[in-house]
Amino acid sequence: MRFQLTEDQRALRAGVREVLARRFGPDALRAAVDAPGLDRGLWRALGEAGFFALRLPEERGGVGLGLPEAVLAFEEAGRALLPGPLVGTHLAAGTVPGAAEGETVVAVVDGGLVEWWDEADVVIGEGGSGAVPIRSVDPLTPLRRVPDATVRTAGPDPVAVLLTAAEQLGTATRACELAVGHARVREQFGRPIGAFQAVQHLCADMLVRAEVARAAVYAAAVTGDAADTACARVLADEAAVGNAGDCLQVFGGMGFTWEADVHLLLKRAWVRTRRAGGATESEELLARELLAGAG
Repeated sequence: MRFQLTEDQRALRAGVREVLARRFGPDALRAAVDAPGLDRGLWRALGEAGFFALRLPEERGGVGLGLPEAVLAFEEAGRALLPGPLVGTHLAAGTVPGAAEGETVVAVVDGGLVEWWDEADVVIGEGGSGAVPIRSVDPLTPLRRVPDATVRTAGPDPVAVLLTAAEQLGTATRACELAVGHARVREQFGRPIGAFQAVQHLCADMLVRAEVARAAVYAAAVTGDAADTACARVLADEAAVGNAGDCLQVFGGMGFTWEADVHLLLKRAWVRTRRAGGATESEELLARELLAGAG
């Protein structure tokens, strides 16, 4: 079976990347770090572009596409480090008025944590006693803890798991791109550091992680299988965290400074590993599948 993208899917991915480059490029990313807050204009622009309504049927005002197309869009969002409760608002399209159009920001209580509580118009799963602010390692993902959050009995939404994996894939890809770009221009001992074997190995490992995760995420988007989704989540989390860490190594000491964007990749990847059940629930699902298959 081949998982090549169609021309329409390539055009969709290019379109989302173009919108994000225009509305949330490097300067906007830095501005968001310096003055955290949700850009409502950008949120509405995403709604107008159909980002939140991609999987909503056309007869209900949506774009009428499927999960593979949503994965491509969320991959681009992860690549750009787009902030905000993207998954929650996307899943609420068609059920919460204004979510599909980007007029309503929807956050979701997830394992007792909720991202972007203060900016959300609707919080799904809030237990009624409010939420306590907690320190987030990522300056672009404010967090609150809900003490009496609704208990989730059916496990995380598999679509939320896969879209989170898609965001992690985008971040892993961006980390690889930044590392390779830096290795080509940064010089030591009169040579680009990319000429040194140790740096080459780091970049090669990053590419392998990203491409393995990409194959798993795209396959899960096509099959919709729970085990495929769990596998994609585990590989995407590993790729995002591992690639961001290796990217820091390629950048050296400057990668840890506020002047560089590299550390933001690692911090966002860390925060996402807690979302939608985290990799632990996906690992347990895969373990159950393996045990069942072994009889």
